[in-house]
Amino acid sequence: MNAVDEDNALNGPTDPITPIDFTPYENKDTRVTYSFKWMHAVIAVFLAVSGSAAFFVLTAKSVFVEVDPITADIRIEGGLAIKLGQRYLIRSGSYQLSLTNEGYHDTVTQLLVNLDSAQTHPFIMRKLPGVVSITTLNVTDARIQIDGVDLGQSPLIDIPVEAGEHQLTISKERYLDYGEPITIEGRSVEQRYQASLEPAWAIVSLTTSPSGADVLVDGEVVGATPFNAEILQGRRDFVLKLAGHKAWQEDFDVIAGEDFAVPLVELEPADGLVFIRTNPSAASVTIDGEYKGLTPLEVALTPNQNHELTFFKNGYHSNKTSVRTQPNQERELTVELEPIMASVSVITEPRDAELYVNGEFKGLANQTIELMAASQRIEIRKPGYIPYTSEFTSRPGLDQVIRVTLKSLEQAKQEQIRQIITTVAGQTLKLFYPGAFTMGASRREAGRRPNENLRDIQLNRPFYLGFREVTNAEFRRFDDDHSSGTLQGRSLDDEAQPAVQITWNQAALYCNWLSDQESLPLFYDILDGDVVGFIPESSGYRLPSEAEWAWVARTDGSGTQLKYPWGNQLPPPDDAGNFADITAQSYLGEIMFNYDDGYLGTAPVATFNPNQYAIHDMAGNVSEWVHDYYGALGSIGGVEVDPLGPLAGQFHTIRGSSWAHGSITELRLSFRDFGEEPRDDLGFRVARYLEE
Repeated sequence: MNAVDEDNALNGPTDPITPIDFTPYENKDTRVTYSFKWMHAVIAVFLAVSGSAAFFVLTAKSVFVEVDPITADIRIEGGLAIKLGQRYLIRSGSYQLSLTNEGYHDTVTQLLVNLDSAQTHPFIMRKLPGVVSITTLNVTDARIQIDGVDLGQSPLIDIPVEAGEHQLTISKERYLDYGEPITIEGRSVEQRYQASLEPAWAIVSLTTSPSGADVLVDGEVVGATPFNAEILQGRRDFVLKLAGHKAWQEDFDVIAGEDFAVPLVELEPADGLVFIRTNPSAASVTIDGEYKGLTPLEVALTPNQNHELTFFKNGYHSNKTSVRTQPNQERELTVELEPIMASVSVITEPRDAELYVNGEFKGLANQTIELMAASQRIEIRKPGYIPYTSEFTSRPGLDQVIRVTLKSLEQAKQEQIRQIITTVAGQTLKLFYPGAFTMGASRREAGRRPNENLRDIQLNRPFYLGFREVTNAEFRRFDDDHSSGTLQGRSLDDEAQPAVQITWNQAALYCNWLSDQESLPLFYDILDGDVVGFIPESSGYRLPSEAEWAWVARTDGSGTQLKYPWGNQLPPPDDAGNFADITAQSYLGEIMFNYDDGYLGTAPVATFNPNQYAIHDMAGNVSEWVHDYYGALGSIGGVEVDPLGPLAGQFHTIRGSSWAHGSITELRLSFRDFGEEPRDDLGFRVARYLEE
């Protein structure tokens, strides 16, 4: 049986397979139709979710949120956060973090996830307050404080207190303060504290003879003797007062808990009080040979004794008397003093001038007048004339004459205009009538500094300027403790050397001192020893203005201006000044090797040749403070008339070179410096305006 027969035998007879012809369809416009099914959507969602998950995993950061306590419940909002063990997968960004734990304050904060692949963010939760009760065992109503914050009076029950270390303080009047450090557990845990306060007093006993004296403690009456009471601890002032007796006073250190008794106090009878007047007043008084003061005067005298009183006053005869008082008696005593008189003749020109004695009008000055033998102020006045004022003491038994010739105001004014004046300290000053000039230096000038801007100056006010710098001897008349110091073992403190190591403020105070010595109006306003302003109209002594200094240093009266004190070229001629030269080569870095002045530091003032106006040391020796505050100014506003510099500033201007200067910049007369500290090459000279 073949295969076909076998198949027919199993499945029955079948139709024969007949082949047919097949021709491929050749229409090129064939269209394919797509039918969407739900399975496709599932696959798409799966692919999207898988892609998103893969993207999240690839971009998320491993974040460990470390919380104290570790039992806290953590909730992260604001984005996807997947917890894997103790860490979270979170993309970088800002999230809201909520923490909760029993016994702690709920915490809501911000979680900032940065770009680090693995990161830790620690957080500490704040404990809830503890519940505290505080009682005092031996007192009530004691004041309770924790860390200085008043919580109320004892007892305190269930008071919330933040967890941690605290200082408990309990206080009550008349008791010692109680203090104790306490540790609060927090988390609503109840804690109780008890305290016992110690008394802050001791019992003090006082007895007197006679008894009944008032007892005052620190000025307050607290009882009478015999006295037995509680007194608070501390240094206490005890006073016992009884009418007719002297007060008794003593200080005691009262220590809490240590009672003590003061031995019997014997009270002495009180002195008598005498109120003493004299006519005239201000007489000196001695009692039983002991000086007691000037009248009017109240004195206490031992009772039941005679006391001798003697009175003295210049120009009056002395006077004696005696007085006796009873215990606790008050009385008054008035004594008349007889003046000592002498005749004095007053002769004046003009003859119709008027005479005043101690401010009292006495008639025409030409007369013989009886004057007391004491110092009196004599004034002779006439309108249009300078008043004459003098202190005069007449001498009994002598023929005395006061001769005065008054000067007219115009005459006095003319006489006062002197070309050279001398101060009480010995400085001589020369009068200058300045004019217009240009201060500063051209930009093309070698060595010029940026603060030397050209400024058009007009000086109208005549002024005096010192021929030389202030010396140590002259400055020590104002400040006898001043020292200019030393330089490499050589003294800068000789009397003829210029005063250095002086601040601008000290120099200004010296000027005011000179004015005060000569009764001139002060130029500088002083508050607590510091200059706080100045009075431009004042004719008192002052520091020269920068413009005045520059005019004297640079002009020569012919319209030209000097570059250096000796002219316009370097090096300086012999005896031109004290500069940085070969004498100072071991001390200074920049010197003139072709110049030798013979001085390492300062030289005596006026050692070298003066300038064109006979003024010494306008260059070399020491630089000089001038009046002006420092400022890099220019002629923006046109011509400056009698300038006194900026109104305020930190530094003051310094003009002129010193023994420490040897460069082209510093030797020029237009060189400007500034400072506020004293130096060993910095001094000053004085100036003042002509009185108008």
